[in-house]
Amino acid sequence: MQPSHARHKLLAFTTILAIITYIDRVAISSAAPEVRSELGLSAVEMGWVFSAFTWAYAAFEIPSGWMGDVMGPRKVLTRIVLWWSAFTAATGLAWNFTSLVVARLLFGVGEAGAFPNTSRSFAKWFPLSERGSAHGWVFMGTRMGGAVTPPIVVALMTAFGWRQTFFMFGALGVVWAWFWWRWFRDEPSQHPEVNAAELALIEDSRDLTEPPSFKWSELLKPNLLLVYGMYFTMGYTLYFNLTWLPTYLKDARGFTLQQAGWLSAAVLFTGGVATYFGGKLTDALVKRYGLKIGRSMGVVTLPIAGLLLIAAAQTTNPLAAAILLAATLGVADLCVSSCWAMCHDIGGRNAGIVTGAMNTWGNIGGALSPLVVGYAVGWWNSWTVPFYITAGVYLFGAVCIFFVDPRKRVNLAA
Repeated sequence: MQPSHARHKLLAFTTILAIITYIDRVAISSAAPEVRSELGLSAVEMGWVFSAFTWAYAAFEIPSGWMGDVMGPRKVLTRIVLWWSAFTAATGLAWNFTSLVVARLLFGVGEAGAFPNTSRSFAKWFPLSERGSAHGWVFMGTRMGGAVTPPIVVALMTAFGWRQTFFMFGALGVVWAWFWWRWFRDEPSQHPEVNAAELALIEDSRDLTEPPSFKWSELLKPNLLLVYGMYFTMGYTLYFNLTWLPTYLKDARGFTLQQAGWLSAAVLFTGGVATYFGGKLTDALVKRYGLKIGRSMGVVTLPIAGLLLIAAAQTTNPLAAAILLAATLGVADLCVSSCWAMCHDIGGRNAGIVTGAMNTWGNIGGALSPLVVGYAVGWWNSWTVPFYITAGVYLFGAVCIFFVDPRKRVNLAA
């Protein structure tokens, strides 16, 4: 009997979710020039608007990841998507700085846990040999969602205005949640589309025992602290591209709003392609060299990304700067999938909690990044200083990855 392919349908669901997730996140950055103009916001205030989502998202990542371990991703992801869709739409109702920050905070509370719960579903539905590739697809979806958003937002704002654009984006998640609830089951053995051969393939390398009561002190082990440092880097360095990039290309490099939208899309598209191939690459390296080397691609890729970013800051040619920014994100994103797969390696049955903890620190980095840029532009009228800081953060992340050992499991004695 040939294995069925229900797990590939799960991958399609979660990749679409990743696209919607980043459409809703990135829309605010593409709309920022219009929002700032209508609401009279300064660069520093806009930096806080960008960060509000990320602070709330970071605060609720671990609880939402834990809920996925306990309640299962079917219920938790449905709740997450409906909540965040409501506050995506509510962004279009903002009338001043405070109301906009509150809407973005509640949006972040709602979306927290989306990726840990996606990752938790992979722990149940995918064999070990396919998890890096599965994460590669999903995080390619995040970058593709970010890539298509700037030109779509510009077109929709031109036709309908920025407020109506957020109302439309809020509806996307509601549709996804309805189909997800109808189709997904937490256990592949309970799904009618999974045949015996596919179930045997999935369970061949899966830990079938239930997650133990997690020892929260495990989250402070040195190996996991290095994981947090690693993903702090990924969040910090990504969020410039998700927040300030269109404004940077328009204000600092002289592109029109439409050109900035398309160039921002190209940068994130490059990251998406790299994320997909990085997922394939980490699985191949693990098979050939083992977990330690196979999950450590960032030791090489992140310093290269930092050098490319310094080159982008130094060049006086606007198009060359955009190309170098695309190369920076592409090289850095080669190791995104290995970061998430590493949490499965270390977390085992507690993958939801471990990925939630990792993504908490990633989003703390993501929250700080827009503020650093906002204050640098507001105080010193400088786009160069934050680029040099980000290059240093890339180097910090490479050092953390070098010392992480994905072979060390948490809670083995439980």
